Amino acid sequence: MKNPFRSTRIFFGEMVGELQKASWPTRTELRDSTIVVVAAAVILGVFTSISDFSLTQVVILFTDWVS
Repeated sequence: MKNPFRSTRIFFGEMVGELQKASWPTRTELRDSTIVVVAAAVILGVFTSISDFSLTQVVILFTDWVS
C-alpha cells in the first residue's frame, strides 16, 4: 500500500519550490495595482448604474406612450 504522507510531503515540497521561483510584486506595485482595480470597479459600477437608470427611464417613457 502506498504511503499517503509521502506523496503529500512531495507535493508540498514542490509547491514551496515553485512559489520561491515566482516573482512577487513589491509593496508599491501591489498598492498601485490595487488602486487601479478599485478605480476600474468604481467606474464600471457607475457606468452600469447610469445605463440601468437610463434604460429604465426609456422603457417607462415608451410604456407610458403606448398605454
